[in-house]
Amino acid sequence: MNVITIEDYKSTYWPKLDGAIDQLLTQSPGDYIPISYEQIYSCVYKCVCQQHSEQMYSDLIKKITNHLERVSKELQASPPDLYIERFNLALGQYMGALQSIVPLFIYMNKFYIETKLNRDLKDDLIKLFTEHVAEKHIYSLMPLLLEAQSTPFQVTPSTMANIVKGLYTLRPEWVQMAPTLFSKFIPNILPPALESELSEYAAQDQKLQRELIQNGFMRGDQSRKRAGDELAYNSSSACAGSRGYR
Repeated sequence: MNVITIEDYKSTYWPKLDGAIDQLLTQSPGDYIPISYEQIYSCVYKCVCQQHSEQMYSDLIKKITNHLERVSKELQASPPDLYIERFNLALGQYMGALQSIVPLFIYMNKFYIETKLNRDLKDDLIKLFTEHVAEKHIYSLMPLLLEAQSTPFQVTPSTMANIVKGLYTLRPEWVQMAPTLFSKFIPNILPPALESELSEYAAQDQKLQRELIQNGFMRGDQSRKRAGDELAYNSSSACAGSRGYR
């Protein structure tokens, strides 16, 4: 293998990696990315063998940090009615990018990050999103999520589930900010209910059903009524399955 000087790394190898990372970070689901994964994988391998792991890791962290800071600023400029959807898009896009970025840097992870830093690349990159995006937006995002939870159909269930599960992955202690909301999507995070509390839970479920009726959810054609009946059944079943009692 030819010697790769630091100048070679900066002028030839890192620019290739930089361009590929750009495309992976900004791709949308289903997009075709015109990059050669074999070529990028080979670049990383050669740089690791030529003792450029430390510089490459530093460049990678700096590159992704700058990207996430731009993402955070764009979210800050989002109006409230688009905030949840845009946060969900940013979270999903980033986590999707990691599925490609982490394997491309597997040699650097194995022979530098794990052995010399005693860490893991994926954990480090998830931490970057937590620090540069999620932490900066959690106190704006959570009230909107709670409001959306109390307003049927304001946010799709899949979007709500993606965000709540994502936040839990980033920082499990955020559950304490909205335990009931998180418990709807994360199993077994609340303590078992006491038998004396079951009647209170049943009353809460009945209140939710009355609110849905008042909002016209079960009025009109029979298809909407059946949907309401199914929702009520699923809600009761979920409570029975998740709350239990001591």
